[in-house]
Amino acid sequence: MHHRYDVLVVGAGGAGLMAALYAAKGNVSVACISKLYPTRSHTGAAQGGVGAALGNVQEDHWEWHMFDTIKGGDYLTDQDAAEIFSKDVIEAVYELEHMGLPFSRTEEGKIAQRKFGGHTREFGKAAVERSCYAKDRTGHMILQTLYQQNVKAGTTFYNEFHVTDLIIEDGRCRGVVAYDLSTGEIHTYHAKAVILAAGGYGRIFKITSNALTLTGDLMSIYYRKGLPLEDMEFYQFHPTGLSKLGILVTEGIRGEGGILRNSTGERFMERYAPTIKDLAPRDIVSRSIITEIREGRGVGRDGDAINLDLTHLPRETIEQKLAEITDLARTYLGLDPIKDLVPIQPTAHYAMGGIPTDVNGLCLSDGHGGSIEGLYAAGEQACVSLHGANRLGTNSLGDLIVFGRRAGIYAAQYARQVDYGTMPENPEAESNDMLNRMKNASGTDNAALIRKELQETMMNNVGIFRNGPDMEKQVGIVNELKARYKNVKVSDPSQRYNSELMEAMELGFMLDCAEAMTASALNRTESRGAHDREDYGERDDANWLKHTMAYKDLNNDNNVLIGYKDVSLKGYTRAFEPKPRVY
Repeated sequence: MHHRYDVLVVGAGGAGLMAALYAAKGNVSVACISKLYPTRSHTGAAQGGVGAALGNVQEDHWEWHMFDTIKGGDYLTDQDAAEIFSKDVIEAVYELEHMGLPFSRTEEGKIAQRKFGGHTREFGKAAVERSCYAKDRTGHMILQTLYQQNVKAGTTFYNEFHVTDLIIEDGRCRGVVAYDLSTGEIHTYHAKAVILAAGGYGRIFKITSNALTLTGDLMSIYYRKGLPLEDMEFYQFHPTGLSKLGILVTEGIRGEGGILRNSTGERFMERYAPTIKDLAPRDIVSRSIITEIREGRGVGRDGDAINLDLTHLPRETIEQKLAEITDLARTYLGLDPIKDLVPIQPTAHYAMGGIPTDVNGLCLSDGHGGSIEGLYAAGEQACVSLHGANRLGTNSLGDLIVFGRRAGIYAAQYARQVDYGTMPENPEAESNDMLNRMKNASGTDNAALIRKELQETMMNNVGIFRNGPDMEKQVGIVNELKARYKNVKVSDPSQRYNSELMEAMELGFMLDCAEAMTASALNRTESRGAHDREDYGERDDANWLKHTMAYKDLNNDNNVLIGYKDVSLKGYTRAFEPKPRVY
């Protein structure tokens, strides 16, 4: 089946819906393809808020937000992206408010703001109230608001369609191929411009806050074409996920005054980050928690968790401002945060790296300014290098709305200027071959077992603390799992909603992302942000103030080629030079 649209968006989370909405405002035809019904997208799991220097509670300025973003990213952040973001996110928040997003309010009726890790006033002097929130359901409210606006704008939705290929010919994107889960049919989408916004790949880890659908599909498809993935070594572990489950416990809890305590009851973050304590950037807090556990001060049956203490907070704060996570703790752990300590542990949360883009969302083909005409990306799947080596809390939702909007605007602008490119003769061939290979394989390997081994070994060998021998071992493990994957057989012959087939296909995408991440991490011989090497404990600005570009070696399936891209220092000032790693 064949479809044609001026602008095609892949993914219906916050970035995809924002891109679709602003493309539709550009007077072009727009369609959005999603694995899920849009309001079930993973953006709905984001609880804490959107960081923006509105100054509604106390004085704040976009320059302070820019500084925090660059410092939080351990100076790998591109400063032009940080400047655009810190300015534009203020306007974007007010736009969401005008669309009807029900932000929590101050007594004066302004958008309420609260503290969040790594956000400071006066360039690091003290914590600042910058996070704009809707209780602890901010991401959910963004999805609902943007979906309604897209329906109003006339965006066409193809829900429960799984993209299997990007059509790129002669350096220009011509469209995509997708699998209809409800019928088992292959659909071809011809477009002048395509925007990729399909989310991250956190399911490669055993303990993760990510939804089951976040398997890095479009990152893998991009990578398989010999195109680069940027900064894949930088993966953020959120400090607080419900113990054993990984379900996110918002940083907003610590913004409201929650305290991390070890088995002795000590508020241990006072030792690791004396100034901002529990509100230090996420990489600092995650490493501090793991250190406490390693040194025998963990809690729980296995001693592999830390307690989150809310018992000193007013009941109304917990019940009203933190309602969702309170309900999750009661439901899944049988604990009441009003009177019980809640065990948490770091959970794989967010990819700083991904498909490289410029500040307008245009996808880059190398580290030297090359690009793919008509192809854009936004959100967690993209790497505009806003987050550098470690993303600040709240900057993910800000990233979605700022760079999703920019991608939509510039994709529509491009689509108005060009004609449809010529499609190849049989664009579905590669997708049909992939699906038929899995359906008709003669092997006996099981996709679920391979996935479990991948998740466990990635958690152990490329997790919060890393070293060369473990990562070299993981390179071999991933290659072995890739060989076994070729023998995976899908036994379910169903055409409609064949989840076994979809999960097997997703496993292939996950293996690609794990391969690129492990090679990138092994190659970077320093510690920076979320990438912490025990064998190279210091940040090395002389040799590593640069972005990693990982390419699949199309001549050797078990090899990754590494290139680099300069960090942009083209912000409003060059004063934000790397400083020591002190918090």
